[in-house]
Amino acid sequence: MFKRSIIEELEKWAVKKDRKPLVLRGARQVGKTTAVNQFAKQYNQYLYLNLELKEDKAPFERFTNVQELVEALFFIKNNVFHKSRKTLIFIDEIQEVPEALNILRYFYEQAPEIHIIAAGSLLETLFDRHLSYPVGRVEYMVMRPASFSEFLDAIEEHVALKQLKSTPFSAYAHDKLLRLYHTYAMIGGMPEIIKQYAKNRDFASLASIYESLIVSYMDDVEKYASSSKQLHIIRHAIKASFADACKRIKFEGFGQSSYGSREMGEALRALEKALLIQLVYPVTGFTLPVIPNLRKSPRLHVLDTGLLNYFAGLQKDILGTKDLNSVYNGSIIEHLAGQELLATQFNALSSLHFWIREKKTSSAEVDYVYIYDGKLIPIEIKSGSSGKLKSLHMFMDKAPHTMAIRFYAGDLHITDCITSSGKKFHLLNLPYFLVSQLKNYLKWFELELKK
Repeated sequence: MFKRSIIEELEKWAVKKDRKPLVLRGARQVGKTTAVNQFAKQYNQYLYLNLELKEDKAPFERFTNVQELVEALFFIKNNVFHKSRKTLIFIDEIQEVPEALNILRYFYEQAPEIHIIAAGSLLETLFDRHLSYPVGRVEYMVMRPASFSEFLDAIEEHVALKQLKSTPFSAYAHDKLLRLYHTYAMIGGMPEIIKQYAKNRDFASLASIYESLIVSYMDDVEKYASSSKQLHIIRHAIKASFADACKRIKFEGFGQSSYGSREMGEALRALEKALLIQLVYPVTGFTLPVIPNLRKSPRLHVLDTGLLNYFAGLQKDILGTKDLNSVYNGSIIEHLAGQELLATQFNALSSLHFWIREKKTSSAEVDYVYIYDGKLIPIEIKSGSSGKLKSLHMFMDKAPHTMAIRFYAGDLHITDCITSSGKKFHLLNLPYFLVSQLKNYLKWFELELKK
């Protein structure tokens, strides 16, 4: 079942004793509606409402109380509400009626037995308006492009999926999983793209879908912009984001423009609210809590690596490679690893971070840091020998633990390492198709070190 992981999260939400109406966030076309429709099969009564439709939005605009609203909603869908039946109401494109957001609080207070999910591709544009927002009466979940495991599920590679989820996987599965991951790396995690590929296995047929997705994001800009000038700035920000993805950026003159730091910063943060990009800020410490340094230049990530590959013309490079570290100076696999680390995180506050040390004598940068069991685990995505991971060695020299991760195209093994100052640590070398399984392998890593 495609989008299995988000449905599992929805199932956990549904059985919570203190369940609140759920606001499902996510960029356009990440599969929110499809996932909720699949999840809804578990209910006796299900209403799908799209507030872009005049008939569906009218009851919310005339709201007086929850009971009459529910009866009106079932009436316009030619149905009768039965209070004794397990009921789910999905309010899609809720941003079309801003007052509907506040109505969610009345469901929580007066009709908690009805399960409510709200979503909207431009929902984030409402957060800055002067609205009566139901703080403390709703909860949030974020949906992102598909992970590698969801990709395997969608294309019915069930045996490969079983191996992916086996910890550790069998060595004989390495080459096939690597080939499948390269396909996933090339086309990305957008559901419509994966669905089309699963249907005919034809890369050429995907071009028009990539094009329509990117154009749709460009067209949405008008709904974010408050002026003609801001419209042009945000349009530029979208195009430049694909061109400068995987790089550390400065707001001033971003994308070789004449725009200032303030106006470009506002545009990029608007795109980040809409989950079209992420500004990944560095940390400089070695322990929790993770405190990003917002004075440092962030690294720019876009919504989906497949969209990036299409925009940048990198698909052919990926198709023929044996190691993704050789494509685009290793930036594509680094970007995809970040996308995978986020794909299985549904908390609205989930984010990525990398580590830096910037000194005149020597600088260092570790691709990612990952929180695990109270530790800040360094992650490098690099080919070559473990001894050449200089930045990782610098991090581990100061870290209060001995666990580090390297993702690459090779096999699974553990290396015992020593920093230049003599500190011993252990490096878990993982094939990069296992990024989505990192948490399981960290548990396995700990057990192996205790033997």
